[in-house]
Amino acid sequence: QVQLVESGGGLVQAGDSLRLTCAASGRTFSVYVMGWFRQAPGKEREFVAAISRGGDSTDYTDSVKGRFTISRDNAKNSVYLQMNSLKPEDTAVYYCAARRGILSSSRYAVDYWGQGTQVTVSS
Repeated sequence: QVQLVESGGGLVQAGDSLRLTCAASGRTFSVYVMGWFRQAPGKEREFVAAISRGGDSTDYTDSVKGRFTISRDNAKNSVYLQMNSLKPEDTAVYYCAARRGILSSSRYAVDYWGQGTQVTVSS
């Protein structure tokens, strides 16, 4: 199994930037497709971004394209989400996710979840 720990969340103002980090345990981090999901109060957990094992392919939900960037450092067993131009609608708990398979935007395809980190964007 793999354990995921998110960090970097916080309270920021609209237009600010924030960088989330997901640290994964284990020595086989590179076999996992990694991603970020988020869940706002009263909403379903939604896909945000994903990155392939080697980092050569990425995918984003339309609402964050051009603002968010996902990256990974397999040597550090870490995945990152750089969030720029944050909006109040980005407010949610952000979850790191790992999958032993091909890229997928489905939360049902996730094998492992982190506990989440709160991101709050004020107007």
